Amino acid sequence: MAVGADIRPTRLEYIRAKRRIRIAQKGLKLLKLKRQALILEFFDISKTSARLRGELQSELIKGYQSIRMAEMLDGEMRLENEAMKIPHLKKLQILPKNVMGVRIPKLEGGNREQAITEYLLELPISISEAIKTFQELHKIVLDVAEKETTLRKLLYEIEKTKRKANAIENVFIPNLGAAVKFIMFRLDEIERDTFAMLKTVKRKMGEREQEKTEVAVIAG
Repeated sequence: MAVGADIRPTRLEYIRAKRRIRIAQKGLKLLKLKRQALILEFFDISKTSARLRGELQSELIKGYQSIRMAEMLDGEMRLENEAMKIPHLKKLQILPKNVMGVRIPKLEGGNREQAITEYLLELPISISEAIKTFQELHKIVLDVAEKETTLRKLLYEIEKTKRKANAIENVFIPNLGAAVKFIMFRLDEIERDTFAMLKTVKRKMGEREQEKTEVAVIAG
């Protein structure tokens, strides 16, 4: 659509357009600040996530080694029997958490319904160590899941904020600027036309006054 197709060239529209530009510029500044803060938060969490993934890898290796050691020392049957007696985990809860205006899930729960410290003391050392290793592994898995979900949501919000900022900076504000220029051009044009019309009227009135004076002189 051509600029000016639906714009009224009035002083009021000019003031409104200028005000909207100022508001859009403030909004653009806030969006850029938000995006910058989101990016900083993203990199901070990504570092934590990378560290946790490294810990997860090492704990997995340690966990499988502890399982093999328990099988060698105490037998596969004993290991399976003791595994069946481990108390069940509590139900995992997903609670909302706000990070820079982004709602992300925070994992709560997932621990044992009852303490298993005394239970572990009754077990052979190899099986007890294997259980404790996988307990730690379970915590890391939950932490990694939470951080990875947070990163995905932050990345989505960063892209959405970028699109909004680009739309305001490259489309909305330029369109308003073009509207302001169009209104100014039309107002100047109207002012020139009005000035020319007034000059014409003034000239014609002068001519009429001169004609009346001449007629009065001749009549006198």
